[in-house]
Amino acid sequence: MSASQSLRRFQIIAVLALGMCFFTGCTSMTTTVVGMSVEDRPIECQRIGFGRDTVLILATIHGNEAAGTPLVSRLAEHLEENPKLLKGRKVVIIPVANPDGYVHNSRFNVNGVDLNRNFPADNFDASQRHGAYALCEPESRAIKAVLDKFKPSRIVSIHQPVACIDYDGPAAELAAAMGQRTNLPVKRIGSRPGSLGSYAGLTLNTPIITFELPATASSMDRESLWNAYGESLIAAIRYPDGA
Repeated sequence: MSASQSLRRFQIIAVLALGMCFFTGCTSMTTTVVGMSVEDRPIECQRIGFGRDTVLILATIHGNEAAGTPLVSRLAEHLEENPKLLKGRKVVIIPVANPDGYVHNSRFNVNGVDLNRNFPADNFDASQRHGAYALCEPESRAIKAVLDKFKPSRIVSIHQPVACIDYDGPAAELAAAMGQRTNLPVKRIGSRPGSLGSYAGLTLNTPIITFELPATASSMDRESLWNAYGESLIAAIRYPDGA
C-alpha cells in the first residue's frame, strides 16, 4: 500500500470514528490549560464528547464557593460512564475558574477583583472590586477565551450560598427543567453588573444558569453533592430533551 493510500485509509477511519461518536456518543475527555491565574496557577478546561450542541459548566469563580468543584468532578466521571448522554453533544467543564481564590478561600482573585463582575457586559461598572476595565484579570480572560472557542448553547455557573436556580437571558425553560430535578427553587435574582450572567445572558443572548447551592453544600462529600444536584446538571446537558 502506498503512502497516499495509507493516508486516505486513515482519513476514512477517522471520519467514521467521529461519525460514530456523534450518533452514539463517546467521551474521550481532553484537558487543556486555557490560562494562568495571577499567582500562576493553571486554569484547566475539560472537553468531553464531540457533538455540536455544547454545554459549558464552570465552578468556583468565587473561590470561597467551592462545592461545585467536587460536583463537576463527579459529573465528568458520570459522563465517561454514560457516553449515550453525549450523543450529538459536548460538555465543556472548568472545574476551578478562580484557582488562587480557591487556595486562599477568597471570593476574589488575589488582585481583590470579583471575577464575576469583570466581564464585558453592557452593564459593566468599573470599580476597585469589579476591575478597572472589563477583562482586566487573567482568570476572566481565560473564561472569555473558552466562550469564544466553544460558543456554548447554554451555560451553568455553580455558586453558593443562595440555594436557588437563577438565570439570565433566554433561560427560563432551562431553569424550570433543572428545577424539576432538585429541591432548589427557580428564583430570578437579577443581572449583576459585569457578571458572567449579564455578559452571556444579556449581551450574547446565551441561556445561562447561576446554580446557587446552599451554604451547607460545603460540608457535603462528593457523592452527597451528586445525589442532591447531579440530576439537575444532567437535565441541563440533555435540555431540551426530556431527562
